[in-house]
Amino acid sequence: MNNIRFRLIVMNFLQFFIWGSWLITIGAYWFQTKHWSGTEFGAIFSTMGIASLFMPSIAGIIADKWVNAEKLYAIFQICGAIVLFTIPMINDPFTMFWVMLLNMMFYMPTISLSIAVAYSALKRDGKDVVTDYPPIRVWGTIGFIVALWVVSLLHIETTAEQFYVASGASLVLGLYAFTLPKCPPLLRSAEKTSLIDALGLNSFRLLKNRKMAIFFLFAMLLGAALQLTNAYGDTFLHDFANVEKYKGLIAVKYPAIIMSISQISETLFILAIPFFLKRFGIKKVMLISMLAWFLRFGLFAYGNPGDGLWMIILSCIVYGMAFDFFNISGSLFVESQSDPSIRASAQGLFMMMTNGVGAVLGSSISGIVIDQFFTYSDKSKDWPGIWISFSLYALVVAILFLILFKHKHVPELIQKKLHQPNKMIIEEK
Repeated sequence: MNNIRFRLIVMNFLQFFIWGSWLITIGAYWFQTKHWSGTEFGAIFSTMGIASLFMPSIAGIIADKWVNAEKLYAIFQICGAIVLFTIPMINDPFTMFWVMLLNMMFYMPTISLSIAVAYSALKRDGKDVVTDYPPIRVWGTIGFIVALWVVSLLHIETTAEQFYVASGASLVLGLYAFTLPKCPPLLRSAEKTSLIDALGLNSFRLLKNRKMAIFFLFAMLLGAALQLTNAYGDTFLHDFANVEKYKGLIAVKYPAIIMSISQISETLFILAIPFFLKRFGIKKVMLISMLAWFLRFGLFAYGNPGDGLWMIILSCIVYGMAFDFFNISGSLFVESQSDPSIRASAQGLFMMMTNGVGAVLGSSISGIVIDQFFTYSDKSKDWPGIWISFSLYALVVAILFLILFKHKHVPELIQKKLHQPNKMIIEEK
């Protein structure tokens, strides 16, 4: 396990470099090069949520029962590379939807698998995952940012070549993953005592615990908030180009650069997670995340590319706290509350609730609400109203979480759970 930290850094860097190569710029390719419709584009973004509904859980079950997590991770990355390579050959949106769905079916489970591999390797090496994982994970965000700059500097934002960049990175990561520390199944020799055990659905037993069931419910609700900002943030800035006094301003000319401040902010707040999680515990950290979402949307409601640019920039900075304090801290909490034999399945369940159920509900319900209440007859949007409604949604979620989620933070107990994960450690508080 020599140089384990560096090996995991490379994995995280490439993991999110792949996503960053096309996620933000696919819209420019879709509209400016292919000239396909917005409705069809919305369907493309739904593929992430659809794939996350089942693939992370299925992959987690396979990794916990039959195949080393790092080997399954490698296979998925190589398959994803093949699919990404075929995208430039597609010439109709219907086929594009199914190919992107297949791509997401390979990619989305690799996020939770990479977490399982990292946690397993760090704990086997005697490391503290709360302290040692965030500085490793931050390189994933750096990889995402680097990918954005690579695609921009190569001037391929509107071309299919962005998918070749993603495909090449995915192939490299797939081959590299075979060299990662072993993360073998821990249920292979376990006694099969029920149909649930036999099917590998053990992680769903976490939902029988009231505390964990409530936690996963609110993880789903925050997953919906993340989908709101992914779906509408860039479009919101683009719409200012239709306002005469804002034309030519930097936020309108380069909205992707402005939005990239969010990823830069992530790199800073990821490093703050160990302090906040150990000092305040998961409940307060999740509450901070929810209040950050409240501010994220609220600042967008009153910001503009002119004298209100500072609000948009501050919103992007707050995003780092909103995302990291729920996503990274949440995965650490799930790890601390799960038996090691279901580590991959538990992370898959967390992924399913956030990027699956939450994302699908967030994109579908928000679309209906915006069409019904915040779209004018000329098809323009009432953006202040949209963002205020999203902001109030986050505030209501925060209040309900404060009331319903019962958890007493005991730093010494968390440390013990993360260092001695050899038995089931869910507690009722």
